[in-house]
Amino acid sequence: MLDIRRIREAADELRDSIRRKQVDPDLAGILGLDRRRRELIAEADELKAERNRASREIAALQKAGKDASGNIAAMKRVAARIKEIDQELKQLEAEQRELLLILPNPPHFSAPEGRGEADNVVLRSWGERPEFAFPVLDHIELGERLDILDFPRGAKIAGSGFPLYIGAGARLERALINFMLDFQTGERGYTEVFPPFLASRESMTATGQLPKMEDDMYFCPRDELYAIPTAEVPITNIHRDEILEAERLPLNYCGYSACFRREAGSYGREVRGFLRVHQFNKVELVKFVRPETSYDELERLLGDAEEILRRLGLHYRVVELCSGDLSFASAKTYDLEVWSPAEERYLECSSCSNFEDFQARRGGIRFKEKGGKARPLHTLNGSGLATSRLIVSLLESGQDEDGGIRLPEVLQPYMGGLERLS
Repeated sequence: MLDIRRIREAADELRDSIRRKQVDPDLAGILGLDRRRRELIAEADELKAERNRASREIAALQKAGKDASGNIAAMKRVAARIKEIDQELKQLEAEQRELLLILPNPPHFSAPEGRGEADNVVLRSWGERPEFAFPVLDHIELGERLDILDFPRGAKIAGSGFPLYIGAGARLERALINFMLDFQTGERGYTEVFPPFLASRESMTATGQLPKMEDDMYFCPRDELYAIPTAEVPITNIHRDEILEAERLPLNYCGYSACFRREAGSYGREVRGFLRVHQFNKVELVKFVRPETSYDELERLLGDAEEILRRLGLHYRVVELCSGDLSFASAKTYDLEVWSPAEERYLECSSCSNFEDFQARRGGIRFKEKGGKARPLHTLNGSGLATSRLIVSLLESGQDEDGGIRLPEVLQPYMGGLERLS
């Protein structure tokens, strides 16, 4: 959520910035409500001062044994008007909040200019694309041949987009999760958390998923809870409505969760196998940092995510999202994309984003220096490498002529020393 003072003081500049996201913001409506709100507050303050004066005058008249009925009647009219103003203020503030909640975070000035995905900028790549002297199979064919993935039975159980892992496939999924958790908590010093997989409307609103993306979520009406689309939601909300001591920052959390997304509008080849699923697993990285260090922390976050791909030996590239492709809440984002030999294209597996103070304002997350005033901190999120996309690249990149899969050395201890799936 944007600070109303920022909108008030730099509306034209802010409007131009938000338009870089291909959104035309309703700042005029917000400012109109803000002007009316301030007028009402000023009127209420004057009336309250008048009511206090009248109370003193009435007390003096009554003490002197004089008639105060006229003053009392006047004071009742003032009190009635104050009540009307209070009710109007509540309505105005609710309307203003609704408009602020659908206002996206403006891009950072360094985000490349562009309208959409085609304008994103490839910054660098790592490793070589694997080459094969035999016909390449895709992850669906490999999963069936090795009896480790069963998409038809997953669809029978819950519908398309809900994969079923079998035997070594289930073990491989668990190995990936444990490897990433161990690396980030052990070598990188993140604090591990295991969050709920359901979240309230307040939690979803705080991180920016609501109200914009409600149609893409699974909702439990009876309990008024949403299945989380990413562990970013519960982990960021750990400190909702809290004031943190500045000395504790940065706070770095790492957590595994299942994730659920309807992915409305997906169709065709995009929904095959792991290319587009409704349930998937991720190990998420979330940072709470000082505003003045947040962009340095973003580079560290990106490095922490990249190192996972390097240790897995997967060819990948780093893409900086242009202004028009940034998410609703992000000010700056790097995507990590792994190579799919069968698809002959890159697949996004992670997004590392700086939300600046956007989520912190929505969620009331602040920090305070000793003797200082509490202010919003910055939140960052490293979409912790979706395991489904990693498995696509691992299976397709690691296949050999005999139809087996070579496993990365770092995963072998988690697979009981197994070097190859066959």
